[in-house]
Amino acid sequence: MRTLIAAALLAAALLSAGCRQPSVPRPAGYFRIDLPEKSYVRYETPCSYSIEYPEYARINLKPGSASDTCWMDIEIPTMRAKIHLTYFNIRDNLASLTELSRELAYKHTIRADAIDEKLWTDETAHVYGILYDLKGNTASAVQFYVTDSTKHYLRGSLYFMAQPNEDSLMPVIKFLREDIIHLIETLEWE
Repeated sequence: MRTLIAAALLAAALLSAGCRQPSVPRPAGYFRIDLPEKSYVRYETPCSYSIEYPEYARINLKPGSASDTCWMDIEIPTMRAKIHLTYFNIRDNLASLTELSRELAYKHTIRADAIDEKLWTDETAHVYGILYDLKGNTASAVQFYVTDSTKHYLRGSLYFMAQPNEDSLMPVIKFLREDIIHLIETLEWE
């Protein structure tokens, strides 16, 4: 009788084990990204303009900035991102600065699937320029330049300290693109 019960239990165990799906390795996933609440801080730069930048970021003013050129980074350490900003005083070089910005944006065409341009015009603040959205696995996802067309010129670009992967970075790119637009909308020239 014991042998019969043991055989029945063994058969039941073998049948239940045989009904399982074969184990298949799961594809690589991406970490969940918790995005902070939007909140901004006013910053009076030493570079002849002021902006509002995200409070979850920090300003890193680059040393050695000349009187007519000024460099700074808006660093977002939790997202391993930087918005590089370069300011120029215009001295009969608006056309060459604009062409340089276009060349730097289109330098990414090797990896870009598309580059969308959005014309920027704010008559009351005297802010005019172009916002470049670079699609695909490019080193920079968003670039822009703005100017008052007489004295001031500001160029910016968003970079991540990570391997470019548009699929995994897209939520952060969209989030930081909003911050870049806010920066442009709150820009005031001195």
